[in-house]
Amino acid sequence: MATSMNQKAISFPVRYAEIRLNRLLRKDPFLAPFSEVLLRRIRAVKETELRLIGGKNSLSEFASGHEYFGLHKESSGWVFREWAPNATAIFLVGEFSEWREQARFELHRITSDGIWELSLPHNSLKHEAIYRLRVHWAGGSGDRIPVYARRVHQDPDTQIFNAQVWDPPKPFIWRHASPGLHGAPFVYEAHVGMAQEKEGVGTYREFTDNILPRIVDAGYNTLQLMAIQQHPYYGSFGYHVSNFFAASSRFGTPEELKQLIDTAHGVGMTVLMDLVHSHAVSNEIEGLGRFDGTDFQFFHEGPRGRHQAWDSRCFDYNKPQVLHFLLSNCRFWLDEYRVDGFRFDGVTSMLYTHHGLSKAFTSYTDYFDDTVDEDALTYLSLANQVIHKIRPDAVTIAEDVSGMPGLGVCPEKGGTGFDFRFAMGVPDHWIRLTKDTRDEDWQMGRLWFELNNRRSDESTISYAESHDQALVGDQSLLFRLIGADMYQHMRVEDNHLIVSRGIALHKMIRLITIATAGYGYLNFMGNEFGHPEWIDFPREGNGWSYRYARRQWHLVDNPELKYHSLGQFDRQMIKTIREQGVLEAAWPYLLHEHNDDKVIAFHRKGLLFVFNFHPTASYTDYGIQVPPGSYRMLLDTDAARFGGYGRLVADQVHHSVPDPAVDSSVQRLRLYLPTRTAIVLAPES
Repeated sequence: MATSMNQKAISFPVRYAEIRLNRLLRKDPFLAPFSEVLLRRIRAVKETELRLIGGKNSLSEFASGHEYFGLHKESSGWVFREWAPNATAIFLVGEFSEWREQARFELHRITSDGIWELSLPHNSLKHEAIYRLRVHWAGGSGDRIPVYARRVHQDPDTQIFNAQVWDPPKPFIWRHASPGLHGAPFVYEAHVGMAQEKEGVGTYREFTDNILPRIVDAGYNTLQLMAIQQHPYYGSFGYHVSNFFAASSRFGTPEELKQLIDTAHGVGMTVLMDLVHSHAVSNEIEGLGRFDGTDFQFFHEGPRGRHQAWDSRCFDYNKPQVLHFLLSNCRFWLDEYRVDGFRFDGVTSMLYTHHGLSKAFTSYTDYFDDTVDEDALTYLSLANQVIHKIRPDAVTIAEDVSGMPGLGVCPEKGGTGFDFRFAMGVPDHWIRLTKDTRDEDWQMGRLWFELNNRRSDESTISYAESHDQALVGDQSLLFRLIGADMYQHMRVEDNHLIVSRGIALHKMIRLITIATAGYGYLNFMGNEFGHPEWIDFPREGNGWSYRYARRQWHLVDNPELKYHSLGQFDRQMIKTIREQGVLEAAWPYLLHEHNDDKVIAFHRKGLLFVFNFHPTASYTDYGIQVPPGSYRMLLDTDAARFGGYGRLVADQVHHSVPDPAVDSSVQRLRLYLPTRTAIVLAPES
């Protein structure tokens, strides 16, 4: 009987894989030469799942390590558990033990594979008490913050980090269910700490009170929060995570973060968070580095375990204990904080041993050579499985620049299971154009290709710029277009030519990006109104200043400044695209592209989008072939209230006319297209 069951367990993944592979190949026949590798990868996911659960529980039940490990208050008292296979002794130390090793706070090894446990009476630990582990191993010892710590606090005077007992007298009461994501995601990417106007670190509470209403008013339906996981260095933008189960205490308490999320749900917002599972901070006391005295407890041993470019540690995704840790982390944020999904950071770095550094992905063979970390690919598949099992309506987004096939395809069709992937080539193309090419030399055909270069079987989220383009060493889109003239010529009455050019192109770039997006759109906070300057966190090189680690909302609030006009345009753009359901529709259909004229026109969801990128030429009676009918102008980037010259009549209706030069059945609109202007037209019913 045992032999028969084993054979069944082995053969099931074979059938499972073949069915899914065939579905994947039907969508992309160019993958056929790599069928053997794809079959192996698909099988590996199911085989790893069976190995992890041992035929006893579901994978989502397996992903509950946070309910077992760490510090928990039970009816009998406190229970603490930790996994440290190389440790020879472990003590809980803190204020309660005068930071000394005491016998009653010594953990006991309860399993051969290195699980340690300690039970304590209720009166042993108090709310907000700080503590650490003192871990001993052969030849050494060191203080460590527990792996599953849910609260990590930094002393404002000493700057030292410690775990903190978190047992508030009143549990948080959730008042709003998640609204779920209905339709396309319009994502507002935000960083809690730098969201405020003040030169300092913003808080969860301030974000809830001051910033969330702005996002709702701007028309976005999805909030993506950065830097939520605990990270010791503020300037890492939250991407050097030390404590994966702790919400950053730099911004406030767990209850205040829950209040932020609950309030967002109450106003109809879906809330996503950046999840950093691609690497971990190298720190040893605060992080996972040498937690039990070894270099390889959670990470690869040797050079592969270190990300030299990021100065961080690389997980070994083949280890069951690492998979348990990371999958449990996915479930924890869904269960404890009720987030609605994740943007998985650094997916390209996870997927390849070269981390995608200085690598141009030009051939399908790049996705199937020996640089691919198939264990990481398996983990991402399992993570998506866990997330969507626990929350079927959850949203997962892959930040991958490589274009790995199948990443945004559901598992039933042979994919990894992400709901979306970022169209990262789009902002890269805008950088190349605005940085290196005069706009009179922009190639319309190339632009159209880059905006629509995506797989037909995957949903993508497009953006003109994110936080990446605004960091020191780079420039935000508007700053790149205008430069230092932003500081002197942004008043409404100031007709500065460079500023006018930058504002016109800023609106056109964002409109054509959203109008061609695969299924979603993203904006980083403040970029919608052309926030000036770069992002620079406090560091020694800038005198630990917060001057550039904040958002200057007074600029968009002031109607006498052109920032206000840009904010008004973005609000109307989002409103138009959402109300018309543009992103839920099929791909845009190109109607007209003329490189010398610098004109692009396309059709999507019944709307007509026309762009004249020419820097000097305005066109009268410009012919665009369209389905016969009348079209009303819904949006005009040149409108005076959007910082334009007001050369078009609002709500103007255009009627198609026959083109006798071609065929009487061919209908064209004859449009006035001012220079550097885009318009959106809707058919009249």
